[in-house]
Formats: sequence, structure tokens, C-alpha cells
Amino acid sequence: MRYLSQSEKETTALGERFAETLRPGAVVALYGDLGAGKTAFVRGMARGLGIPARVSSPTFTIVNEYPGKTPLFHFDMYRLGGADELFEIGWEDYLDRGGVCAVEWSENVEEAFPPDTIRVTLEKTDEETRVIDIEIPEVEP
Repeated sequence: MRYLSQSEKETTALGERFAETLRPGAVVALYGDLGAGKTAFVRGMARGLGIPARVSSPTFTIVNEYPGKTPLFHFDMYRLGGADELFEIGWEDYLDRGGVCAVEWSENVEEAFPPDTIRVTLEKTDEETRVIDIEIPEVEP
């Protein structure tokens, strides 16, 4: 599915609508250059999951946890050297906790994702406009 966003507010609203469709245990891999709107999209995801917390990028902490009926685990893999480091911080435990995992800079840890990972690519086309592609894999039940 492809969407066009004309502002940060629209990107956040799309993330909110998207999150309302997610089930506990979902992994959402986010791709896009610096400033593409990944954190704005995750901010919307938090709202869609009913989480009122202020969402910020976990660049220096690796993961921010936001409690809720369905918790949100917001990862930033920018500083990780690969999937091995992700497993060292307890990736498998997060997958088993029944929340939604939103992962920025996913290209750094691609091999750690389960087969049913949803991929969201945000492309900055100008200062305000973003093209957002959401790929939901078909997985055998």
C-alpha cells in the first residue's frame, strides 16, 4: 500500500490509523533516511495503540518502552553493528512480551526479523512530502 503525506501531522495520523490494525506481537520494520518521518510515524502508532506518552527517538537508549493495553517497544538500530547486538539486548524477550515492536533503521538488523514482519518505507521527496509504502507479508497460518 502506498500513501502520500504532505506534513508531519499527516504522517503521524497515518501511523495512528495503521496501528489500529495491529495485533499484539507485531513487528514493524521502518526504513528511511534521516528526517524521513520514522519517529513521527511511530508517534502515531503509539496513539493508535491508546498510549498517551510522549514518543521520542531512542537513538541513545536503543529501545523506549511505552506501557499500554498493547505495549509499544520502539527500537532505534542506528548505533548497532548487526543482529548479534540486538539479540544481546534481549530481542527475543521483546518478541515474546505481547507488544508491538517498531524498529527504526531496520536495515542494520534485517536478519533478526520474523517472517511476518511488516515493512514501512518512508521516502522524503521534499521538505514536507513523504511517500510511505506499507508492505504486509502473506504468511501461511
